[in-house]
Amino acid sequence: MSTRIYVPCDSAALAVGADAVAARIAAEATRRGLDIEIVRNGTRGLLWLEPLVEVETPQGRIGFGPVDAGDVAGLFEAGFHAGFDGSHALALGLVEQIPYLAHQQRLTFARAGITDPLSLDDYEAHGGYRGLRNALLKTPEEIVAAVTASGLRGRGGAAFPTGIKWNTVLKAPGPEKYIVCNADEGDSGTFADRIVMESDPYVLIEGMTIAGIAVGATRGYIYVRSEYPHSIRQLEAAIATATQRGYLGRSLLSSGRSFELEVRKGAGAYICGEETALLESLEGKRGIVRAKPPLPALAGLFGKPTVINNVLSLATVPIILDKGAQYYQDYGMGRSRGTLPIQLAGNIKHGGLIELAFGVTLREILYDYGGGSASGCPIKAVQVGGPLGAYLPESQWDTPLDYEAFASLWAVLGHGGIVVHDDSADMAKLARYAMEFCAVESCGKCTPCRIGSTRGVEVIDKIRAGTQPAQQVVLLRDLCDTMLYGSLCAMGGMTPYPVLSALNHFPEDFGQPSAGERAA
Repeated sequence: MSTRIYVPCDSAALAVGADAVAARIAAEATRRGLDIEIVRNGTRGLLWLEPLVEVETPQGRIGFGPVDAGDVAGLFEAGFHAGFDGSHALALGLVEQIPYLAHQQRLTFARAGITDPLSLDDYEAHGGYRGLRNALLKTPEEIVAAVTASGLRGRGGAAFPTGIKWNTVLKAPGPEKYIVCNADEGDSGTFADRIVMESDPYVLIEGMTIAGIAVGATRGYIYVRSEYPHSIRQLEAAIATATQRGYLGRSLLSSGRSFELEVRKGAGAYICGEETALLESLEGKRGIVRAKPPLPALAGLFGKPTVINNVLSLATVPIILDKGAQYYQDYGMGRSRGTLPIQLAGNIKHGGLIELAFGVTLREILYDYGGGSASGCPIKAVQVGGPLGAYLPESQWDTPLDYEAFASLWAVLGHGGIVVHDDSADMAKLARYAMEFCAVESCGKCTPCRIGSTRGVEVIDKIRAGTQPAQQVVLLRDLCDTMLYGSLCAMGGMTPYPVLSALNHFPEDFGQPSAGERAA
């Protein structure tokens, strides 16, 4: 009987030599006359351990990592192919019992790292397409009601209730409607969308298909950032297989309902992650923000009613239709129901993906999962929600991850990205980066964003140079106020979040007295 060995095939693992590891394992097994089967699975999200090689045993899958091609011969000598999990330096024991993974609540990412991403049989064997089969037995109104009752909110940043958005499109008149998936994952420190597309693409396809049935749309588009070529290949291969097997096409599982899906490559601009700029790009135009109203739900792609959701929102829908709205709602707190995929990046010892119910604190994430800073120095600031998210000082790390709790701090959860900075970070320099980022990535349509960000860079440069810093700080606050309330979209409207949070919590980095000095 052959031994099954798993070597991940997502782009993070490929970047650190997973293909070479798989090839060396195959060659070494052949040389030794061993019968093995290599399965290219997705990632578990323990990115500091990639490539994470797993060996299937009667007790469960035993992990070894991070494995380099040069480690393979030694692993065979130690008998890793026979399930050895003892004294080898790379041995991790049973993967499911690694604390980082064992303490998570995996709903959206239940299959990531477990299955072969492109095996539809594997997907079905692990609960895949049960949600779609249930959806085909319901009316559109019943599907929308289930999503609404689950409490699912957009995971792309705005946190708008998914069911309300779907209901608007369902009730919108018109024979033609669309489902658009925003996979333009451009925020720094975020990679959850990529992991879905590369490690469990069928769950996204299933979620979009359910959305189409729910609102009466027969065509969907996945808008993937051009920097994700491997994601695009995985999705296109999965779509082809799903179509061949009747899960996409003119009559879904012979139900008479149709839904077709295609991938579109993004235009390489951060602003195309904004939903209306994304629609412009999908239509073959320059990615410029549209004024609202009308809302995309009423006049979206090609002027038709359109559901636009993030990858994580759509990938969560199948479990709601499979296990019920109440099952999903039982996770979380307040108005933040279910789970949030959290991405740990920056100066952190254990970077990777964590999926936890809302309510966990930043401190728990940083130390219980992240293991503290990679440098070993004290953590100074944590940016949550991408490059336009606020910087949170240690005094705010015990706040539970909850949309409303973060809003009360003038912060956002966004896409769940967390970027960690130790005590060597210059917060004035990071604030300048936020303004510069906005200046570079602005679509240029509105003056507060286009001109405000450029002036913001100049003002912060004067502060850092010590040129009338007190007066410049007043000017910077006024400028942020104009951008916050005058910008057409969140690009300019949220750039003040990192700038003002850095200024408020770390004034000494701007040449201003600290809170303690002011009190004295």
